[in-house]
Parts: sequence; C-alpha cells; structure tokens
Amino acid sequence: MGEVEWRAPSRAGTRPAVPPGRLRRFVQMYGWRAYAIPVLVVATFLTLLDVASVDSAAEGPAAVDQQPIPPRAPTSAVVTTTPAPVPSPTAGGEPVNPSATFTADAALPTFVQRGEGTLSVVPGESGVLGAGPLLRFRVEVEDGIAVDAAAFARAVEETLGDPRSWGAGGRQSFQRVASGSFDFRVALVSPDNVNSFCPGLDTRGYTSCRSGDRAVINLARWETAVPDYEGEIPTYRHYVVNHEVGHALGNGHESCPGPGELAPVMQQQTFGLEGCVKNAWPYP
Repeated sequence: MGEVEWRAPSRAGTRPAVPPGRLRRFVQMYGWRAYAIPVLVVATFLTLLDVASVDSAAEGPAAVDQQPIPPRAPTSAVVTTTPAPVPSPTAGGEPVNPSATFTADAALPTFVQRGEGTLSVVPGESGVLGAGPLLRFRVEVEDGIAVDAAAFARAVEETLGDPRSWGAGGRQSFQRVASGSFDFRVALVSPDNVNSFCPGLDTRGYTSCRSGDRAVINLARWETAVPDYEGEIPTYRHYVVNHEVGHALGNGHESCPGPGELAPVMQQQTFGLEGCVKNAWPYP
C-alpha cells in the first residue's frame, strides 16, 4: 500500500488567523530596537528636566564672599581737597606720615596715582642722629611721582632724629646713607604701586605697609593724611614714618589703652583712634 498522509481533523468553529496589529508588526520588523526607543525617549526627557533645574538655580543671586574694593582713580595726577574715605583694615596695611619740611600745597594737594614702579635711592647722607646703638637706613622714592625726593629724605631724618622717636633716651641712633650696608629703608610709593612692594598684602591703594626691611609710605596718605588727623598733615607724616619703621624694628600692632589716652604709635591710627587721642611718637 502506498503511504497515506495523515491530517488532523478540522475543528468546528475555529476562527481564521488574524493579521498581527500595528504594535506587533512594529516589534516583528525592528526586533530589540523597538524596546530601546521608549527607554531612550524617557532618558532624554529626564536629562532635559535636570538641565532646566540647574539653569533655574543659576539665575538666583550670586554669593559674595569679599567686600568690593573701592574703584581707584585714573592713572594721572589726582587733585583732592579732602582726605579719602577710610576702607576696611587689611593685614599689614598702615598709613603714611613724614615731616613739615615736605613742600606741598596744603589747600590743594596733588599726587600721582601711579608712578613707574621702580625706586631710586635718594643721594646724600646724614650725620648720626641721637645716641645708642647705630642703625643705618636709606631713603627711596618711586620714579615718576613728581615729588621733591631730597625734601622727603629730610622729613624722614627729622622724624627719626626727634628725641620722641625710637631713639629716645639713648635707645637707638640712626644715620641715613645712600651706599654701603644699611639696616632698613624707607620708600615713598604711589598708591597704585604700594601692593607691588608689599607682596601678599592688600593695601587697597589706601594704606602704607612694611615688607621685610622696607617701610613703604603711600604717597596719597603722605599728601592728604586721614580724617582723624583733621588736616594735621605734618603730624600724620611723623606718625606714619614712626609706625612703619617701628614694624621694621620688630614692633607689632597695639590697641588704644582707653578713651582719652594717647594712641600708641603702633596703633593703626589710619583706621580710627578708637577713643584715643592722636599721637605720632613712640615716646611722647
């Protein structure tokens, strides 16, 4: 007998095959990629939402962790008739103050805001000022600030040679030199360049400072003093020389001992007297 093909009996009521739907056809056509696309859409949406949150936060007010530095005057000769406002004190910063022999128009003082940034030693020397162990110093003036350098040097000599200064009672003697060895130096520098001679300090162009063996006097304070000195520029000049040289001699800052008492010369009188009376001398 020949081979007979077996067929399964048909069932009554069996529904014919239904064509696959759109989703099924999509899955059959693209395989695993059909599942990856929704995932990518969701991930993209979450990323855009996160970026929008960051941008929104960035629009808020910026945090300020440093007081703004007052704007500096333009680089030129500046004319002023009143002392500049006193900024907040900064480490190591202090004002300047030589002697009455320095020639300046008291009614309308002028000074150069920015010099050349280099220093020249003032020629000449003094005799020995006072008695006691001798310290030699030299005087320097920044180039391009249009001051009488010899007069400035004499003012420093007069301050350190005064019996109320650091040599009082034979404690010390001083001598200005222009060559050879020296123990410290006093320099007159324009406001914009003071910081460059006191690395690491921020005088804000207002105060004087001391770096190593150099007492740096701010030209603006030399010419205009500060409000608490009420226009007594010669007295303030004595103070600033004594104060910055005091640092060069190893002395630190002091505080006002009490209302109505003389301010110590190592008090930062440029920033205020704190109830004390102004004083330019270590041994008044």
